[in-house]
Amino acid sequence: MNRLIKIFSCLILFVFPGASSAQQPSVQVLEQERATSIRGMSVVTDQLIWVSGSAGSVGKSEDGGKTWKWITVPNHASRDFRDIEAFDENTALIMAVGEPALILKTKDGGRQWYTVYEDDTKGVFLDAMDFVQSDSSYTGAVIGDPINQQLYYLITDDAGETWIKTWRENEAEGIPYFREQEGFFAASGTNIQFAHWGAEDQVFFVSGGSTSRLFCTYNCQRVVSIPLLQGSSSTGANSIALSPERGKAVIVGGDYTKDSSSAGNCVLVTMDEQKGSFSFSNPQTNPHGYRSCVIYLNTRQLVACGTSGIDISLDGGNNWKLISSDSYHVVQKAKKGNAVFLAGGKGRIARLML
Repeated sequence: MNRLIKIFSCLILFVFPGASSAQQPSVQVLEQERATSIRGMSVVTDQLIWVSGSAGSVGKSEDGGKTWKWITVPNHASRDFRDIEAFDENTALIMAVGEPALILKTKDGGRQWYTVYEDDTKGVFLDAMDFVQSDSSYTGAVIGDPINQQLYYLITDDAGETWIKTWRENEAEGIPYFREQEGFFAASGTNIQFAHWGAEDQVFFVSGGSTSRLFCTYNCQRVVSIPLLQGSSSTGANSIALSPERGKAVIVGGDYTKDSSSAGNCVLVTMDEQKGSFSFSNPQTNPHGYRSCVIYLNTRQLVACGTSGIDISLDGGNNWKLISSDSYHVVQKAKKGNAVFLAGGKGRIARLML
């Protein structure tokens, strides 16, 4: 009988080779060795990917990253496009960060671009943008580094054709003045996120530097301190991901000048909607170094990346496992699909194989 059991077990392993262990995540490099640092990524479907970066570069793939079409945006070859939002194969917006701050739009797949927003105010620096689809168009928001210690915030309700600057009077809107050396990181375009938890979409964003705080437009505490590493210009929150499960989020960051340190680089967030308050908890095992981007794949699985590697969590962010030591700035999952892509320095683009 024991012999029969052993034979049957061997047959199971032969027919189902994965029965003994789960497939390990891996990283498939698709593109690299280009003279651009990529921080902007928008994955529309499993096949359609847009990216943006330094040296005026924008790239697009319509076959899941197998081939890429690259352009240098005319008259903007020296600009750094730190964020991009694509709606389809023809329509996308790109954001140039410093003076003058620019938001450009294309409707013909990237052949031509036109300016939809420009600001040459001294000290202006745009950091990130996010969009949500409404019934007939797209609503978007942009955050920029504070000017005169006041929040820089833009909104649009027509897919980025026109923009309105709002929340300029902080106290009137319940937003406190920013502290010295507090601002936002233009690291991955993911420190601002729309929440799709209710009938009315809300916006959450996180600051870093001397102080790291969580801001929201929700009917709750408008601003709350985040228990992450903070206190210098290189520390604090870099990215926030909102769970498909209402009222939960994960924030990552750390110190980008000490990118192998895991100290204070991740926090789990729970929102009590009845009390209108937030609570924070630390992971049991942190991501393995500074992280500039984090996303949810589903309510339990998350991916975080940074210059010192890629981590994955299978338990809602409580424990993180390092799966690669390669450097990436941004990770995104397809809005309509399941494919996950990463991008970083030297034009590197990869697919995460799960």
